[in-house]
Amino acid sequence: MKTGILGEALKSFFGTYMTQLKGMSRHTCASYRDSLKLLLIFVGRQREKEVVDLSIENLGVDEIIAFLEYCEAGRRNCVGTRNIRLSAIHSFFRHVATVYPEYLSQSQRVLSIPFKRSATRTVDYLEFEEVNAVLDAVDRNSSGGRRDYALLALMFNTGARVQEIVDLKGTDLQLTKPAQVRIWGKGCKERICPIWPETVTVLYDYLQERRIDIRQPLTVFTNHLGSPLTRFGVRYILAKYVAKASYVLPSLGKKRLHPHSIRHSTAVHLLKSGVDPASIARWLGHANLTTTNKYAVMDIEMKRDVLSRTKPINHENHKHSWKRPDILAWLESL
Repeated sequence: MKTGILGEALKSFFGTYMTQLKGMSRHTCASYRDSLKLLLIFVGRQREKEVVDLSIENLGVDEIIAFLEYCEAGRRNCVGTRNIRLSAIHSFFRHVATVYPEYLSQSQRVLSIPFKRSATRTVDYLEFEEVNAVLDAVDRNSSGGRRDYALLALMFNTGARVQEIVDLKGTDLQLTKPAQVRIWGKGCKERICPIWPETVTVLYDYLQERRIDIRQPLTVFTNHLGSPLTRFGVRYILAKYVAKASYVLPSLGKKRLHPHSIRHSTAVHLLKSGVDPASIARWLGHANLTTTNKYAVMDIEMKRDVLSRTKPINHENHKHSWKRPDILAWLESL
């Protein structure tokens, strides 16, 4: 049992494979790092060993399945998070199988562990009047309020992911015609998104107040300490104004809303404005149109409009169908 190989494998996985060969973003690397770190700590406790004494043989199928069950039951992770952990483990063992052929059989067994299916829930989003209600709830008389307003307005305008927004630098903004913002998405993909003149005005005032030179790579949205906002900070900001706006629009209090809901809201707003799904996919930075279809769903008003243009069933013709004595004959006739 070679304990040193595990350390070598982890070092080459993060040092060469993930960054140099695969070109993964730092966010993906951080997610995989956290997953493997949790796995090593869990297996070490189960085997009553220090992490430094573990070997690749200790990371067998039974141990990994036990870890995944612990993630759900012990850490109360959702199925999606469980699958993210497994994805990181799969990626690591693909690397192990390539670099250390002697562990090919074990790697194949680990890679055979399936992802767990989960129920698909509809993603809540903000109707256009709800977006306005949330923005109206922001107190723009304070410096923090003006930052929050600029943040939320830009998120709705661009449909950007929350990480894309918090990573935004001054050099990514162009406030002269044609006004646009450069967004760095997943997989280091770059896309350009136009912004409305109203958004330009809000951003210009905010940048002037914060003395942010868009010719410099300075973080656009920072907290009161001057540090970049985090994803959790944006989540807190949105929740605060949604709670405040729910007094005006009670419908907001019934929705499960988070920063990604704004991205979904942008997609639905574009769809209702007549924008085709392919253009929405480019707007949101989706490589696959199937991903866009998850966001660009018909809202209830669009469904009602479709229903109103559809010929209804004449229930009078079927009024007495169930009174026929021969039910089996009736079923056969359907």
